[in-house]
Amino acid sequence: MKRLLISATLLILGLPLLAQTTGEYEEAIAQAKEIFAAFADENDIPGTAVAVGVKGEIVWSEGLGYADLEQQVRVKPDRTKFRIGSVSKPITAAALGILYEEGKIDLDVPIQTYVPDFPEKKFPITLRQLAGHTAGIRHYRGDEFLSSKHYPTVAEGLNIFKDDSLLFEPESDYSYSSYGWNLISAAIEGASGQDFLTYVQDFVFTPLGMYHSAADYTNRIVPDRSRFYVKDVDHGAIPAPFVDNSYKWAGGGFLASAEDLVRFGMAHLSEDLLKTETIEEFTTSQTLTDGSKTNYGIGWRSGEDEEGRPYFGHSGGSVGGITQLVIFPEQGIVVAMVTNVNPVQYDGAHLRIADCFMR
Repeated sequence: MKRLLISATLLILGLPLLAQTTGEYEEAIAQAKEIFAAFADENDIPGTAVAVGVKGEIVWSEGLGYADLEQQVRVKPDRTKFRIGSVSKPITAAALGILYEEGKIDLDVPIQTYVPDFPEKKFPITLRQLAGHTAGIRHYRGDEFLSSKHYPTVAEGLNIFKDDSLLFEPESDYSYSSYGWNLISAAIEGASGQDFLTYVQDFVFTPLGMYHSAADYTNRIVPDRSRFYVKDVDHGAIPAPFVDNSYKWAGGGFLASAEDLVRFGMAHLSEDLLKTETIEEFTTSQTLTDGSKTNYGIGWRSGEDEEGRPYFGHSGGSVGGITQLVIFPEQGIVVAMVTNVNPVQYDGAHLRIADCFMR
């Protein structure tokens, strides 16, 4: 009875039952540890964390180095919040999927249905096209990636690009665009009647027990947030320049721990958040008018590893962080890796770690 109570308490707190599963994966964990340590060493990373989920359980997580070099605060894989960059897009896609299932969102109507103030372009654009990077909305220009301006609302963030012409006729080409996700977040607000960040918190983070995920606010204290670094040729890791990611919450403005990202990934191997058919639709590659596949669905990249095993996932590049999230649906394996510095070369480390748990 005592053991059951302890287990129940851990689940309520969102903590993994690692002690019950570690033995089964002892060899896999030993191999993964070597890959993870080599990755951290070769990239000279101040702080990094990894977490692995197998068939609905977090079976291993580990942190190396420091969340804060100056204060010597160690990385905690269950708590330390890293900038996850474009891995914010699948999180936003989950919010979009909930509204889609509720019938509050139609992915294939003009965007002005939900964002009436957005200027009409030469061609109509839809949520499906925006989410698959085929709408023709531009990406960053100049030093926009280093923006330090605070945007108090999603609508104000649209001012960055709303008057620009489309790059091409929708679905005729693929061009990656984080700004397209700004427009998606505005549509989520229009369809739900809620502030975007509140909606994500209430319908994605809280239901999945992602208690160590949040927006990267610059105007408030965020517990367990890592400090962020960039690499300098002469001095190694130095503090990253100040940026304010309020201009792109939906496409690159969230923080999360490694374990929270695995929880998020595991929810896509069940119906804990979305229906199976919705997940399949969102993770299946879109197709251009010439018949070519983009290998990008609705907020998710798709592909195969060297063994031909299909996966979906996303990478994320930030000022002071590079993230990888990969999900192998047939094997039920999720791997998340996060760092607090850029640039970082993964060279498939996340895929090799996943492979350890398939043997």
